[in-house]
Amino acid sequence: MTAPLYIALRFATHRKRALLLSLVGVVFGVGIFICTQAQTQGFAQFFINSTIGSNGALVLRSRFQPRYEGMVVSARSASNAPAHRNYFEGITNVGELMRVSRQFSNVVACSPVLHGTISARAGFETTTADLFGIDPTPHLRTTDLAKQIVDGSFDDFRNNTTSVIVGYRLADVLEVRPGDTVQLLSPGGEYWRFNVAAIARSGVGTIDSSRVYAHARVAQRLLKKPYEASMIIYKLRDPDRAPALASHFENLFQHAAQSWQEREEGNLQIFSTLRMSAAITVSLIILLAGFGIFNVLTMSVLSKVREIAILRSMGYRRIDISAIFLWQGALIAGVGSLGGCILGALLTWGISKVPIHIRGLLYTNHFLVVWDWRHYLWATLLAIVAIFIASYVPAHRAAQLQPVDTLRGSSL
Repeated sequence: MTAPLYIALRFATHRKRALLLSLVGVVFGVGIFICTQAQTQGFAQFFINSTIGSNGALVLRSRFQPRYEGMVVSARSASNAPAHRNYFEGITNVGELMRVSRQFSNVVACSPVLHGTISARAGFETTTADLFGIDPTPHLRTTDLAKQIVDGSFDDFRNNTTSVIVGYRLADVLEVRPGDTVQLLSPGGEYWRFNVAAIARSGVGTIDSSRVYAHARVAQRLLKKPYEASMIIYKLRDPDRAPALASHFENLFQHAAQSWQEREEGNLQIFSTLRMSAAITVSLIILLAGFGIFNVLTMSVLSKVREIAILRSMGYRRIDISAIFLWQGALIAGVGSLGGCILGALLTWGISKVPIHIRGLLYTNHFLVVWDWRHYLWATLLAIVAIFIASYVPAHRAAQLQPVDTLRGSSL
């Protein structure tokens, strides 16, 4: 007895044009799905890497103490109410906290940072800036600051305590370049002069438009802070585990801890929404291709009524007849998914070379893409499910044909 797969191949070539159009729909649907997911995730991943490279995967901030508002609290209100805390600005025992933190396997490096808001002036331009007082050596191990230098030298900053590193968009506002002088206003009302050692570009607009790096000791005197650091930032081996480590650090150190997921929650939701929207929109192409396949197989059943009846009279079971049309759908799904994956890879590569000019939330001169095998897997699974559903009804209908009635001339 001839195998259902062979018969499926013979039936599939009966309506070549309609079959080809449906196959093209699957190929383009899978390919565009892969390309759009690579783009949206590419921009999201670039933002995540940039913000972690600048602000750390986890941040430890001010010390806190639980605040008790009454001696008698009902069990219901105690379980539902958030914890009340008294926060104390600054971190005084920086060395001890860093020593204990380094014992955790997920911690790669950590760096103390003294943060404050100041006014920066150069020439006739004045603007507000975020001052980050850092210790160059540990900060270099914890962040990507050295890689972010686009003009000047990090060594010039490291070797000169009266120098600063300025974000590239802030440098454009102040119209300064390496070697120029910038003045920072202290809380006491006096301007301190610094040499611009380098210009840094993180790729995140909010950072590049406000950030100024100075040496920690100098920043402490400039900001007139009694403590060594405002926060400690951490580089982690697995940034995805940052929320769990932040919770553990809060309980251990009694200091407020914040993961990068919590810090960038709003932006991450935007990227997630864009990815979902793109996936739903492109999935409609695959669903439309599924409707086309449904029509092709339905017409195939109608045109092959007599052949189906002959196969049944030869001993083919209903499950064999159903398998013939399911195999047709499987062939379309297999060839379409393979072609779609190839097209998706080509589109992803091509779109990554397209020049663009983005200077908002992100800084990029071309489309950002991510090569992720899961995009290909999800696109293939979506195509298989859609085509299976489209193939099932015609296959089931063909299996229900009665050979005797069909051979006598009765219709569907």
